[in-house]
Amino acid sequence: QVQLVESGGDLVQPGGSLRLSCAASRSIFMLDDMAWYRQAPGKQRELVATSALGGSTNYAESVKGRFTISRDIAKNTVYLQMNSLKTEDTAVYYCNARWWDSNRGSWNDDWGQGTQVAVSS
Repeated sequence: QVQLVESGGDLVQPGGSLRLSCAASRSIFMLDDMAWYRQAPGKQRELVATSALGGSTNYAESVKGRFTISRDIAKNTVYLQMNSLKTEDTAVYYCNARWWDSNRGSWNDDWGQGTQVAVSS
C-alpha cells in the first residue's frame, strides 16, 4: 500500500489560485499513474487530471487551461496547480495512485484522505 497525504485545500474567491500537494510514502517514479479526482456536492467523483510515468498528462475538459498536474520525484510529491478558480470547482479533491504490486500480482489503487477546496465570493 502507498500512503498518500494531501494538503493545500482552502477557501478562495473566484479567479483565485491554489496548489494542492500529495505526498507519497514511496517513490512516485515507480507509480504507474498518479491522478487527481474531485467530488462536488451532489455529484459523483470525477477524474480531474492524470500523470503517467512516461510524462504524459490528461485533463478533464472543464479544467483544461486552468489546472496543471506535475510530479516532483525528489520529494515524492504530486501537485495540482489550480488557477482561475470557479465556483464550479468547489469539491473535495482526492489524490490517487495506481501501480503494479509484484508481491500480490495485481494492480493496486490507493487514495488520499481528500482535501476541501471551496470557491466562493
